[in-house]
Amino acid sequence: MEYFIQQLINGVTLGSIYGLIAIGYTMVYGIIGMINFAHGDIFMVGAFIALITLLAVTAMGITFLPVALLIVLIISMLMTSVWGWGVERLAYRPLRGSFRLAPLITAIGMSIVLQNFVQVVQGARVKPLPPQITGGITIMEKDGFLVQLSYMQILIIVTTVLLMAGFTLLINKTSLGRAQRACEQDQKMASLLGVNVDRTISLTFVMGAALASVAGVMFLLYYGVIDFYIGFLAGVKAFTAAVLGGIGSLPGAMLGGLLIGLIETFWSGYFSVEYKDVAAFSILAIVLIFMPSGLLGKPEVEKV
Repeated sequence: MEYFIQQLINGVTLGSIYGLIAIGYTMVYGIIGMINFAHGDIFMVGAFIALITLLAVTAMGITFLPVALLIVLIISMLMTSVWGWGVERLAYRPLRGSFRLAPLITAIGMSIVLQNFVQVVQGARVKPLPPQITGGITIMEKDGFLVQLSYMQILIIVTTVLLMAGFTLLINKTSLGRAQRACEQDQKMASLLGVNVDRTISLTFVMGAALASVAGVMFLLYYGVIDFYIGFLAGVKAFTAAVLGGIGSLPGAMLGGLLIGLIETFWSGYFSVEYKDVAAFSILAIVLIFMPSGLLGKPEVEKV
């Protein structure tokens, strides 16, 4: 039982990171109906910006950890948002009226560009970071086995819950959220009613990139090591989470992220770590056979 609870904590933590990335996928798909396959690499760029900023802040003598991490988070979100905006302007806006495969190809191209750019600038070796947030809470102990909830895990889970609540309120209660929902239903009609469709789509990419940067910061602090390839793996897992939860649904993206994290963690803990990805994708296939729209997704209605 103790081992199960510990794996449950670890799975929720990992799933929270996947969920933050998956929200970016589902927001973009919900509005323009296309998958931003460069989103995982935006997450990777955010992690590298966080690492460089943290080293710079420490070199400047700012050693009080809460202040340093706040500066790192703000700078990472701002700079990563610029990358997200650039992807939209270069890979999506010029091809928005084209056939649907064209933006997909350019998004994959942007993913390769970002990977190779970071590899050239930062090198191919992994970049380590010493633990910044240590310690935790011992929940229970039995026969020498400790069930612990680290402060870093608490930070990740609390941050994810707050961001999820904030974005839900933004989508449901603000003018930007109303514009996004209008563009999701019908971009042409939204434009006729005075919605700036281009600005709304750009802000959606910016918001998704900002969330990915938060996930990148949390990944860096939690695992303490990054490289130029983490974006591909995390992006595939987050995309799987978005599809599993129901692509286009924000709660579905978070639910899918949690499920993927739990499946990976429990499979690694009780079976074989080599086949954890097989288990996650197998569950996805089974769910989509019986629920083609995902767990919380809605069937797409064709407009005529």
